[in-house]
Amino acid sequence: MASESILKQKEEEVKNLAEKFKTAKIILIADYRGITVEDVTKLRNSLRDTKSDYKVIKNNIVKRALNANGENGLDEALEGPTAVITSEEDYLQPLKIIYKYSKDNEFYKIKGGIVEGKVMSIEELITLAKLPSRQELLGMLAGGLLGAISKLAVGLDQVRLQKENA
Repeated sequence: MASESILKQKEEEVKNLAEKFKTAKIILIADYRGITVEDVTKLRNSLRDTKSDYKVIKNNIVKRALNANGENGLDEALEGPTAVITSEEDYLQPLKIIYKYSKDNEFYKIKGGIVEGKVMSIEELITLAKLPSRQELLGMLAGGLLGAISKLAVGLDQVRLQKENA
């Protein structure tokens, strides 16, 4: 039987993780088998740039923290080696980084996740990861608006020319 101090320490760890999960915009569960320490370090640095955390935590502790928040949709994903990626600021950038990394490394897999309180399947997470970034979407919108405005200006100029010739 585990000692009282170890049990208290684990309870505190579950409590702290549950608090972190409450405020996280994304909680990603990934299988990290077959990657090197060097790769994990690069991945952690990339995630740190987006103010995201990457930790390897025991499945039982993650499961208890999720259950403390009323989430049990990821229980099947919590088997085998598990890395937990969380971010309190943005959900898209860390998801894109993990997805890109999983495409480049056949052993690294996304097992599930929660985005803004909603449990999402692997397919839904991959669809989100493939979306253009906010800046790219704004650029597309600006380009579309600029094209429409240009066509309007040309049309108005043609009307002006017809009236002048008439």
